[in-house]
Amino acid sequence: MKLVTELVNQAIAEGKMPGCVICFGKRNEIGYLQAFGNKRVQPTTQPMTVDTVFDMASVTKPVATGTSIMKLIEQGHLRLSAKVVDYFPEFAANGKDKITVRDLLIHQSGLIPDNPLEDYLQGPEVAWQRICDLDLVAPVGTTFKYSDVNFIVLGRLIEKLSGQDLDAFAQQHVFAPLGMTETTYRPSEALIQRCAPTEQRGGQWMQGQVHDPRAFELGGIAGHAGMFSTAVDLARYASMMLGQGTLRLPGQSEAKILAPATVHSMTSSYNVSTGIRGLSWDKRTGYSINRGDLLSDSAYGHGGFTGNVFWIDPEKDFFFIFLSNRVYPDGKGLVNPLAGQILNVVVGAMSESTTESVSAGQSQGQTLTGADVLVRDGFRQLAGQRIGLITNHTGRMRDGQNIVNAMSKSADVRLTALFSPEHGFEGKLDIEKVSDSKDAATGLKIFSLYGQTRRPTAEMCENVDTLVFDIQDVGCRFYTYISTMGEAMGAANELGKKFVVLDRPNPIGAVATAGPMLDAGSESFVGFHSMPVRHGMTVGELAKMIQVEKQLDKLELQVIPCEHWSRDQFYDQTGLIWTNPSPNMRSLTQALLYPGIGIWEFTNISVGRGTDTPFQVVGAPWIDHQAVVSAMHSLKLPGTSFVPIEFTPTSSKFAGELCQGIEFFITDREQFDPLQLGLALAWALRSQHPLQWETKNLNRLLGNQQCADAILAGRTPGELLDVARQGVSDFLRRRETFMIYRDASR
Repeated sequence: MKLVTELVNQAIAEGKMPGCVICFGKRNEIGYLQAFGNKRVQPTTQPMTVDTVFDMASVTKPVATGTSIMKLIEQGHLRLSAKVVDYFPEFAANGKDKITVRDLLIHQSGLIPDNPLEDYLQGPEVAWQRICDLDLVAPVGTTFKYSDVNFIVLGRLIEKLSGQDLDAFAQQHVFAPLGMTETTYRPSEALIQRCAPTEQRGGQWMQGQVHDPRAFELGGIAGHAGMFSTAVDLARYASMMLGQGTLRLPGQSEAKILAPATVHSMTSSYNVSTGIRGLSWDKRTGYSINRGDLLSDSAYGHGGFTGNVFWIDPEKDFFFIFLSNRVYPDGKGLVNPLAGQILNVVVGAMSESTTESVSAGQSQGQTLTGADVLVRDGFRQLAGQRIGLITNHTGRMRDGQNIVNAMSKSADVRLTALFSPEHGFEGKLDIEKVSDSKDAATGLKIFSLYGQTRRPTAEMCENVDTLVFDIQDVGCRFYTYISTMGEAMGAANELGKKFVVLDRPNPIGAVATAGPMLDAGSESFVGFHSMPVRHGMTVGELAKMIQVEKQLDKLELQVIPCEHWSRDQFYDQTGLIWTNPSPNMRSLTQALLYPGIGIWEFTNISVGRGTDTPFQVVGAPWIDHQAVVSAMHSLKLPGTSFVPIEFTPTSSKFAGELCQGIEFFITDREQFDPLQLGLALAWALRSQHPLQWETKNLNRLLGNQQCADAILAGRTPGELLDVARQGVSDFLRRRETFMIYRDASR
C-alpha cells in the first residue's frame, strides 16, 4: 500500500484534508485499516486515529434512512409505489401528489435539491410545512436531481410509520443488531471526544455536532444527514450487505437485518435521466467521481459532503471506506477525486494479488443452485407451505443430496405431491408417454406431466399451496423441461397456486444465443415460447419472461436465484456434479452440440441415439460421409472439427445398420456456434444428397419456415445464418428485462 500512502500524504501536503482513515476488506474481514495525518491542527494538533468518529453527512442517506425505509417495506408497512400523500395529505400541494417512495429514493421526485435555510429556522414543524408548500422544479419521475429534501421527507415517513424518530428506529433495527455501537445521531459526550471537527458555527468548532445546517435546525436528526460513525462500524454494515442482509462473524451469532431479496431490490440498477442509481445508493451518475474506474457494474456507494466515501462491490466481495474531515478548518478541502484514485490503486492491487486464486476458484467452482440456497436458508422462502415439487433425478444439490430427500425431511414445509417431466422421475425412460408412479423413499404419488396430461390438474394440486420447479435444463428451445415448466405455470395461474423456481445454471452458458426464432403460431411442446433455439437464459429467467409475455397476471412467481454463478460460465466451471439430464444427454460436450445436431433428428438421419456418443455423431446408411465432411471442411467453421466415421446404432433409428457418418469435436467453445454447425450440416446434406435426405419433418424442431425454405432452396451457409439471425436482436432486447445474472467476462 505504498502508493496509497504517497497519494494520501500528497493530498495532506496540498491542504486537501488534514487527515483521513482508510479501511477496506471483504465480507466479514477487514483487510486494511489505517489512519493518516491529523484530525485537528488548531489550537493544538491531534493525530488522526482509526477509531475517530466522523460526521457522515450524506452517507446517512443509504445507511440510516435507506436501510430503515427498506426495513419498513420488508415489514409490510410501506411500498415503493406508495405515494407520500397517502401518509401526508398536506404534501399534495403544487403537483406533489404523484411523488412515490421510489421517486424519493432515486432522486427523481422533481423536488428542489435544497429549499432555503430560512425555512428551517422556526423548528421542524414549520420546516415540514414549508416542504409541503414547495413547487416542483421538474415533472415527477422524469429528471434526476440529487435532493436533500427527498430524504428529509423519507425521514418524516419513518417517524410516521414507526412512531419513533429516525435515530431510534435505525438504532433498534440496524445499528444495535449489527453491533455498530459507535454509530448514532447526536453522539454522546464520550464519542464527541473522539469526533473529527469540521467547521465553526457561531465561533465554536463543530465537533460531534452535525455540520449540515438544515439537519442542525431539525434537531440533529434528519433523513439526509446527521449520522456519525467510524470505519469499523461501517465495515460491519458493509459485511451485512455483502452477506445478503445478514452479518455472520466467526464466534458470534448472526444478525439478520434485511432479506436477500430486499438487499437485491435496494442495490439493483435503476435508470434515471442522467445515470444509474440504487434505492438510496449511487451507482453511476455525475456524483460518482469517488468510485474510481475499476469497480464492477454491481457496485453501489455514496459520498458525504464532509469528506466521506463508501463503496460496496458484491461482485468483488469488497468494500472501501474513506473517511475524512476535509471541510476542516475552512470548508475548502477536496477528496472525491483522491478517493477515486485510491480505489483504483486498491482494486488494481487486489486484482493482481488474487488473479491466480480467482482463476483457481473459477475452475473448481463455488456455484449454489436455487435448491442449495433454499436448503441453506432453512426453507424459509416456503415456510408453512404444502409443496407440489416438479423435479426428477437432476434435482440435486451441491453435496449430491436430492431436493426430494431434503424437502421431505424439513420440518418447515410439507411435501405433499411430486410431479415428473419427460423421461420420468428417475430420468431413465425414453418413451412417448410416461405413466404415474410412486416414490419409494417418501411414499408419495408421482404425477407424470408427460403422459395423459402435460400440466398439473386441480385434482393433482388439491393438497398443494405452492408448486416448486427444480429441473436441470440444457439451454435449448426444444428440450422439453422448459415446456413442462411453462405448462405448470399456466396451471398455477389458473388454480391460484404460487409458483417457485429453484434456478440452475444454463450449462452451455447464458451469453451466446443462436437462431432461428420460433415462428409465431408454431408453439408446441417442443417450442413452448417465442425464442431462438439457443436462448441463453436460465429456467428462472425464462419463468419471468413466460409470466409476463404469456400474461399470467394472477400468478405469484418467485425465483430463487443461483449464487456465485455468472452467465459466461459453463457447467464445468460451477463445481456442481454433472447428472445426465436425460438418457442421451451424457456430457457437457453433447449439450453444446445438441441445439445444432438434435434439431435434425426428425429427418431420416441418426443423431447418435443408440451409440455411446449421442449428438456427437450423425449418420445414415445412405450418406457419403467423406463428401459431406469435405463440403463442411471447406467452410472453415470456427471452434469445431469433424471426421468421417462408421457406426452401428444398437437402438433407435437405423438400429443394427451400419451408418456412414460424421463425428464432431469442439475445439474452442467460446467461438463455437452449434447452430452455425447445424446449418452447415443441413447445407451439406442438401447439396450432397438432395434426394436421399428426407425433409418432410425438417421444420419440426427448427420451428422457422423461412429458414426451412432457405435450406430446401440450397441457400449458402452464410445466407442461412443471415436468415436464422432474423428477430434475434429483438429477442435480446426482450431478454434484457428478465436477466438475473451478470456477464463477469465484461
